[in-house]
Amino acid sequence: MIRKNEIRSAINTNPAMTRREMLTHSGMGFGLVGLAGVMNREGMLATTQDRPDGLSVQSSRFVPKAKRVIHIFLNGGPSQIDTFDPKPELEKWTGEPLPGSISQEKTGSLMPSCFKFQKYGKSGIDISELFADLGEHADDLCILRGMHTTNQNHEQMILLMNTGSASLIRPSVGSWLTYGLGSLNENLPGYIALCQGGFPWADSDSWRSAFLPGSHQGTFVDVGHKEMNKLNSHPENKHDARIRSYETGYRMQVEATDAFDVEKEPKSVLDMYGDTTFGRKFIMARRLVERGVRYVQVFHSRGGPWDHHQNIETGIRAKAKECSGAIAALLKDLKARGLLEDTLVICGGEFGRTPFVELRKGNNSSAKWGRDHNNLGFSIWLAGGGVKGGHIHGKTDEFGYASIDGRVHVHDLHATILHLLGLDHERLTYRYSGRDFRLTNVQGNVVKEILA
Repeated sequence: MIRKNEIRSAINTNPAMTRREMLTHSGMGFGLVGLAGVMNREGMLATTQDRPDGLSVQSSRFVPKAKRVIHIFLNGGPSQIDTFDPKPELEKWTGEPLPGSISQEKTGSLMPSCFKFQKYGKSGIDISELFADLGEHADDLCILRGMHTTNQNHEQMILLMNTGSASLIRPSVGSWLTYGLGSLNENLPGYIALCQGGFPWADSDSWRSAFLPGSHQGTFVDVGHKEMNKLNSHPENKHDARIRSYETGYRMQVEATDAFDVEKEPKSVLDMYGDTTFGRKFIMARRLVERGVRYVQVFHSRGGPWDHHQNIETGIRAKAKECSGAIAALLKDLKARGLLEDTLVICGGEFGRTPFVELRKGNNSSAKWGRDHNNLGFSIWLAGGGVKGGHIHGKTDEFGYASIDGRVHVHDLHATILHLLGLDHERLTYRYSGRDFRLTNVQGNVVKEILA
């Protein structure tokens, strides 16, 4: 249970002091920042005020089912129709526009999935051949087929999925969780974002702490290198804005190096995940949560690799092949270590794709078939951490265009995530600029139907 006096910052958060000034006054840089964090936790430092800046958090009202989160973000918007929401009705309507009973807007021709679906597990959940590796985990999956969101803009919806706001810079989900629950390991950041090759769309706004204290900001790690000394070398980490996410920096060096050193894993584990960037990335995710990192976000890769406006058959197959086996290995590994029961795993993108074709002409005038953005209905899945396994919640219409039952907005998803970790989304607030802010704004309902 969180007590008011347990949530304190290691440094004075007086807005009159800039980050650069903070560094100057700290003298020895990261070392003293880390030391300040230790001394404050041990009650050796007095604060200038008794947290009128909003760091006092209400105690949990719910018994937490999860202690940590791994959020696998398939940035770009994967097609639900080709992955976890089969629509055989599309076969009958191939080449026809979307019926007026579904939408009055003019659309392209309806296009069925190119991929076969198969039922897996005792639950008989349908999973596309693209993610056949996940078939053995079907009875652990909780698939939300009634997801919907606000609009079809990538950057805005990535922000909404990660921060609860589509237009303003707000604290991310991971920042709210570390603010509300604290850290499980004082030697590591409570929130780490993994990606390779650079930033996903929406850049670092996806893991910012915004008006929350900077210690709750996500630490970005570029995992596109095998060499340990090249990890975490992205320029973003060199800015003064990064300093507060390293309050524990002095003591973190050794443990962070160990957490990211996947070569310490036995050969059987390395082989299970695969000798790829994705395999190493998901091993890192498991090693991080195993060591107490509260929230680990794993982006597929830079930009929006799941944005298949063209050549969806080859494009989506390639992206799924890159990550499917490693995701299945992660679930198997977490389960074998007894971590899945209190680790919430989330997988999905910022929205889905249309059931009708988006036809574009290339320079050679050859047709290239793909699917456009669709925010009205899409799927994500969850596993572990107190959700029902082998369960499907919600559904889209017969064409997979819009959610019609068991509809879940992003705010509802966020409310449910907080609930699973023992936090009330209506009580987890932060006073800023004369207003009490929360992750779900003034919306959101816990999706109780998916709670185990």
